[in-house]
Amino acid sequence: MFDRFADPHFLVLLLAVPILSAWYWRRRSKKGATLRYSHVGLLRSAVPARAGRFRHMLFGARMLALSFLVLAFARPQTGVTEEEVSTEGIDILLVLDISSSMLAEDLQPTRLEAAKRVAGEFVQGRAHDRIGLVVFAGQAFTQAPLTLDYDVILELIGELEVGMIEDGTAVGMGLATAVKRLRESNAESKVVVLLTDGRNNRGEIDPITAAQMAQSLGIRVYTVGAGTRGVAPYTIDDPVFGKRRVNIQVDIDEESLQEAADVTGGRYFRATDSESLARVYQEIDELEKTEIEVRNYTRYGELFHYPLMLGLFLIVAEMGLANTKLRKIP
Repeated sequence: MFDRFADPHFLVLLLAVPILSAWYWRRRSKKGATLRYSHVGLLRSAVPARAGRFRHMLFGARMLALSFLVLAFARPQTGVTEEEVSTEGIDILLVLDISSSMLAEDLQPTRLEAAKRVAGEFVQGRAHDRIGLVVFAGQAFTQAPLTLDYDVILELIGELEVGMIEDGTAVGMGLATAVKRLRESNAESKVVVLLTDGRNNRGEIDPITAAQMAQSLGIRVYTVGAGTRGVAPYTIDDPVFGKRRVNIQVDIDEESLQEAADVTGGRYFRATDSESLARVYQEIDELEKTEIEVRNYTRYGELFHYPLMLGLFLIVAEMGLANTKLRKIP
């Protein structure tokens, strides 16, 4: 089918079809001429010609051809709607703590698994933004550079586990690694989302120094402290008594995380359970929305050749039948 006519004023000519049809039937209804034969015996014995049954076919073909030609003159077109999206884009680096304390079970099933789940949901909720992944424990390294391939990011987040890096909590190094990755970015907005459950005890760079580096490069930092207040259950593998649960003291350096966020114009959040952690990432998602401008336009393709070919075919067929099978005696 088609979406529009480029020259719809030609469709007025379709009114000629019913006018000509009315004229044709009125003319046929009038008494016709007579012929005189010297001997009508042969006519009485003759079988009525099969062509007589189709005597109106020629006129019908002519009217149908006229209709198709009018449609062709009106230029039917089909449209393909396309979307042009322009966006300033945001470069986001997720920085996750994978130290051994992230196995604490105050966030279900563990802090690390809860962090992986909400980070994955955060990635799935973004569009048109480049996202990277940095992990840290005793050291920090880039797990994934900035990319639009969200499937890769989600796969790498799913593979994170405690023990991938030497144990410890190098918060400053994790933030500094993310800042280094964003240094060459030309995005309008550059963001780091850092999650940890402890305080900085490893690495050459402390969190405040790393935050000052981020501030100088126009990078906004959101920090998240993950863990309940007081003590948290933790499963240990005792060589004598086997696996058993103990309570460990929750020690989040909220002052440093708060200051690191404030220096860069970001915010600090505290997540004491899985639900509040999910709300934290949802709030960050709302704070960092990409400005998108969408323009729709339609490209039209010509379809006039289809009714034109049908019309010409019917004209040729009508002329052929009128001079052969359906020929009339003058």
